Amino acid sequence: MRFFRSEDAYQRYEVAHPHHGEALSLPTLWALSQAWYHDRLSPAYRSRTVAQVEAIFQSLGLSSAFWQLGYSGEIPQK
Repeated sequence: MRFFRSEDAYQRYEVAHPHHGEALSLPTLWALSQAWYHDRLSPAYRSRTVAQVEAIFQSLGLSSAFWQLGYSGEIPQK
């Protein structure tokens, strides 16, 4: 994870380095962390399925190819 002071700093970095991921604003990152970790300490917590993870991404507008996990099977639950 890399943090940039501004959009301009991010754009300069992108020109100098190959694209390896996705840029998120701080509000989107905060919303993702809340959706991802809100129930993590619950005794009833279970790992999410790929479909559930992709639904979280979609709900936050994260829909580019980077956020599509491309896995058709189920991940075994712990």
